[in-house]
Amino acid sequence: MEEHSVRARQNYDGNDYQSTHIIVYEDDEPVGTARVRWFRDFAKIERTCFRKEHRRPEIIKATAQFIFDHAARKGYDKVITHAKPAYARLWRILLGFKPAQGKEPVLFEGHDEPYLELVKTIVPAVDAIDADTSSAVLFRIEGQWDQPSEFETRARV
Repeated sequence: MEEHSVRARQNYDGNDYQSTHIIVYEDDEPVGTARVRWFRDFAKIERTCFRKEHRRPEIIKATAQFIFDHAARKGYDKVITHAKPAYARLWRILLGFKPAQGKEPVLFEGHDEPYLELVKTIVPAVDAIDADTSSAVLFRIEGQWDQPSEFETRARV
């Protein structure tokens, strides 16, 4: 927050409660974070932040790929984000995002540049979680759907 001169109130915007939070580790050290919000037909990546000494392409790409894979497993085919022009370039070149068509940039209080909306198309997983997915899978830990819970047993009907 300090790096971008943004007030804490703007970052703690009330959307944390319904978001998926990603913590990025290198070895045992937390080096970055991201937040994902889920909408009807797209996932939105927000609040990406990496410690300066860990802002390397391989860490950023691995984090993004983790998010893309997670969204694909949930059945999404579109991911969006908003970024300042300099960061938008990174999202385009490094991660394959494209500018959203017909969307106006948005300027926020305390920011000197507007945010651009970017879009990336992903392929939903063939085993995407949906209403027909086994009930047992729906009880499992988020993102670990293929690993039976230690509490699962066969139901006797």
